This record gives sequence, structure tokens and C-alpha cells, in this order.
Amino acid sequence: VPIRIGVKSWTKPEVMVVGTHASDNVEVATEQADNRIEVATQVLTNSPKPEDLQADYEITVPEESELRVRTDSGTVVVEKVTGDMTFDTVAADVNLEDMAGFLVVKTIGGSLVCTRCDGRLEATSISGSFQLLQPQMDSVRVQTSSGNILFDGSFLHRGIYILKNYSGLIEVRFSETDSFDLSATSLYGSVENQATLRPDMHGRARPSSPFAKSLFGTLNQGHAKVELSSFSGKIRILK
Repeated sequence: VPIRIGVKSWTKPEVMVVGTHASDNVEVATEQADNRIEVATQVLTNSPKPEDLQADYEITVPEESELRVRTDSGTVVVEKVTGDMTFDTVAADVNLEDMAGFLVVKTIGGSLVCTRCDGRLEATSISGSFQLLQPQMDSVRVQTSSGNILFDGSFLHRGIYILKNYSGLIEVRFSETDSFDLSATSLYGSVENQATLRPDMHGRARPSSPFAKSLFGTLNQGHAKVELSSFSGKIRILK
């Protein structure tokens, strides 16, 4: 059971794997077929102690690499890799920095922090939280049941941003130069808005109060599309 998986890039056309294990009850199994390389942790005993299964990995890959990471617990940290990636975890947290490509994150209880990520993101969780910091993404679809969602970055022209949860907080931070059509709805929660919106093309007026359960409107030219929805959580659109 890996505790930490660290992945970083270099300019060499090679993959280097360094594994550190807590005991001899686990080993690293590797397989290479042309450009496909698999690294897995194998348990050697029938009833090992949980602490004997701890394993850390430091993996260095070419800058343009496709990654598929699966782990139950621990932490996954990936930096400066520009390829399509899939992360499938139970409780492990995923931390991505300076990434590009099509990112797919599926967790049950793990959280995601994505810093300076480019490209597209699809992320789902049951109780995990998502933080998107300084993103440059033109497609974001994020859904969690009880976790919080934070989007703090630029809304690109023609971008589509769909953030959903059942409970918890959805917070979007914008600048006055952003341009988007906004739809924000919380069935049993609240919506707090600091954006000066014009009525959208369907003619639904912006509520006079900064707090409302539903909010529809356009900021500037409305180039991007932003949809925020929650069942009982709070939605904040803040400067």
C-alpha cells in the first residue's frame, strides 16, 4: 500500500523508479512493453501487518508522459508533466502542480489540489474536496457529495466550468476582467454574489439581494460558461 507516490519530469527519454519499503513483506514489480511501463506493489505474505505494507515511490518520467495512478491511501504528488493522466484512489490525496493535458481524478474520500494546471479536468469524489489554484483550464467538470470546491483563477474564453456538490461550500473567485455567463443554484442552501451581473439572455433578472438561492446573469461579454449547483451547500462568487 503506497504511502507517497511522487512523480516529476526530466528531459531524458527514460523512466527512473526509486522505491522505499518499510519491510520485506512487499516488493516492486515492474513490466515494460515498448513505451509502456508498469510499476506495482506486491504483497508477499498472507497476513502482513499494515505498517509493514508502507511503500514510498519517487518516479521520474519524460515531460510528455501519460500516467495512470491507482492507490488506496497516502498521497500522490505530480509536478511538471504534460500528458493525459488518470488518478483512481480510495482515500489518497492528489496534489498536482504545473500540469497540462486531460486530467481525470476519481476518489472516494481523497482530495485534490491542482495548482497552475492547464488543459481539461474531470474530477469526482464522495467526501473529498477540490481546490483549483491559478488554473488555465478551458474545461472543468467537478463533482463531490460532501466536499468543498474552490476555483481561484481565470475563466478562459469559450471555457466551460461546471462545479457541483450535495453539501459543503462552492467558492469561485473572479476578477472584474473575467467574462462569463453564470448560473448558480442551491436548492436548500444560499448563494452569495459579489459580481455585477447583467440579466442573462433568457431575461431572468439578477436578484436585488446579494444572497439568493438562484442566480443567473452575465459578467462583461459572457464568453465563458459557469454553472454552480448544490443541494444544501453554500455558493460564493467572490472578488
